Amino acid sequence: MWQVLVTDEMRLGEIKNPEVRLDYRPNMPREEILRVIGKYDAIITRSRTQVDSELLEAGTRLKVVGRGGVGVDNVDLEAASRRGILVVNVPEANTRSAAELAWALLLAVARGLVESDRKIRDGKWDRKYLGLELDRKTLGIVGLGRIGGQVARFAKAFDMRVLAYDPYIPRTRAETLGVELLDDLADMLRQSNFLTVHTPLTEETRGLIGRRELYLLPKGAVVVNAARGGIIDEKALLEVLEEGHLFGAGLDVFAEEPPGAEHPLVQHPKVTHTAHLGANTVEAQDRVGEAVLERVIETLRGNLAHALNTGFDPEGLEALRGWLPLGEALGKLLAQITQGRPQTAEVGFYGEFEKNPEPVASAVAKGLLSRVLGVGDVNLVSAKPLLKERGIELVTRQSEQAQDYRQVLEVRLETDRETRRVRGTVMGGKPRLVGVDDYRLEVVPEGFMLICTNRDQPGVVGKVGTLLGGSGVNIAGMQLGRDAPGGKALFVLAIDERPSEEVLDALRGLDVLERVDLAEL
Repeated sequence: MWQVLVTDEMRLGEIKNPEVRLDYRPNMPREEILRVIGKYDAIITRSRTQVDSELLEAGTRLKVVGRGGVGVDNVDLEAASRRGILVVNVPEANTRSAAELAWALLLAVARGLVESDRKIRDGKWDRKYLGLELDRKTLGIVGLGRIGGQVARFAKAFDMRVLAYDPYIPRTRAETLGVELLDDLADMLRQSNFLTVHTPLTEETRGLIGRRELYLLPKGAVVVNAARGGIIDEKALLEVLEEGHLFGAGLDVFAEEPPGAEHPLVQHPKVTHTAHLGANTVEAQDRVGEAVLERVIETLRGNLAHALNTGFDPEGLEALRGWLPLGEALGKLLAQITQGRPQTAEVGFYGEFEKNPEPVASAVAKGLLSRVLGVGDVNLVSAKPLLKERGIELVTRQSEQAQDYRQVLEVRLETDRETRRVRGTVMGGKPRLVGVDDYRLEVVPEGFMLICTNRDQPGVVGKVGTLLGGSGVNIAGMQLGRDAPGGKALFVLAIDERPSEEVLDALRGLDVLERVDLAEL
């Protein structure tokens, strides 16, 4: 049973899973988290808990970090990757609520809602305030991802022209949304009466909208940031507001939160604020909690489609669904049947693959190490670095020629004593072992397998079967391959249980066999 610690407040829904023991301890002090984290396989947080290298190092059993929400600003992704800890979040859960808040801020600024509310509370009935209409105005969106796309859809209801700047979004997405995608940020800013940003905070986007960019906006423009503090330079925003170039601004986020009452933007009459409430709706909180728990459980089971730090494309992983378990199985097989200290592992891809098959090489590395480190101690993220730490070189090569099959995966392991290779393919979504060394065969790589080499002569399989049967070991299936009649041969027996060492010694003592290897897959 996996132990999962939840350290921040969230609604986890009604998910019940016999594989998981959930320990819900919201607002847990950091000192206590550091003291107990070593007992848990996963931790689920919001933005309060800092999952830094100190915490990750203390979490000796940690396999997954779940972040309830869009960003992972409070998670050290690099440190997690070094330790092979997978990080997942649920960016889609609060798309609607974040987009709605951006629009609430935009409308509030345009119509002076906060200023009017404040005056009424002070006993002033001021009907002279003039706001802005949105009709036929231009909205500029920086970042046309999930939230930016939803903001664009809302804009159509106001009959606005919508421009976007996002160098990582294909034009087809913009066309689907009815948005004009511009290649130059400055060009978009010059045309935007309203500006809203919806990108993550990265080195590339930090300070993206500074004094120069704000002055590129038409005079009297409205600026909204409901994404991440720091994308809009706060000092520059204050200066441009003070100089009268902007009509106003709406902020849900600050570079440092909470900003403090002394922050000059907090008291500014042209700025409308909310306290980082983009995801704070009843509906979004229900979605976030349920989704992050479900995603953590899926990742613990080995589904890496949502992990942020694998370096793999989720669509690519989906396309390689059958090949990942094949790669892991071939790695496990070679680790058990190759004698000596591993030096080089070579992974060859033959045929045309729909997606980049590189993740399969990580699966091979995982299989090679899982017998040594344990299945729970190595994954697709940590496998290659761990292989390198052990001085084993991993080489990949690719060719469009696959010969007998449309696509083939070949793995060759070289040790200080010998070199062995295995080949496999995927049929009907299921892995198949189709070759060992120079021998062709076809077998499902699972369970216990005896791999025997011998001279091609009558009676070999009969003697092996008799010995196994007399020892109570049942044979579930057999595949045989040979290089030439009367030459060398190899056969694979699928058996129902692991033979004892005495039985293995007896097999190796048969004069008809040259070699016997046992593998458990």
